[in-house]
Amino acid sequence: MKLYGAPKPAPNPRRVRIFLAEKGVDLPETPVSLMKGEHKSPDHRARNSLGQVPTLELDDGTCISETVAICRYFEEVRPEPPLFGRTAVEKALVDMWVRRVEFTVMAPVGAFWRHAHPLTARLITQFKDYGESNREGYTAAQRWLDRELADRPHLTGDDFTIADICLLTTVDFAEWIGLPLLEEAANLRAWRDRVAARPSASA
Repeated sequence: MKLYGAPKPAPNPRRVRIFLAEKGVDLPETPVSLMKGEHKSPDHRARNSLGQVPTLELDDGTCISETVAICRYFEEVRPEPPLFGRTAVEKALVDMWVRRVEFTVMAPVGAFWRHAHPLTARLITQFKDYGESNREGYTAAQRWLDRELADRPHLTGDDFTIADICLLTTVDFAEWIGLPLLEEAANLRAWRDRVAARPSASA
């Protein structure tokens, strides 16, 4: 099989790399240059019609895209350690938190990246006022997360899960594009220190 992705700071390929590192899966990433537009090439669009990374191509030619879908595949073929929860409740909480991270945290970060960052100005038509307005949304998301993390080490409780991976890659990417963590968000900062100390975080 082949995993097509891109290096840091791209957050979505990094999600999968961290997940595989936690699972102990050694699968080298086949690089796709986003700056050169290789993700929009006919060859890559044959694997992923949206022209995105990461994309996992199985030995039989089946292609799986979207980070959580790729990670779910590896959760099934290598269930230990479980990163999507063990019980019905744990699995539901993991799914809940993945959705919350994507809609509440990644959405304003992504909108800022697309519409307010100079690196994307040559790629799309930007609406800079809209892009800048997402700073407020990301600030509100951080304050909410800081309250949520006041009484537990990880998003869903005691265990590190795919939800934590999704959040780590988001806040790291946010910092890279100019949206740092709030100084006063002590619980969120402590969470980040914990998860960033895991060996997989360097993936």
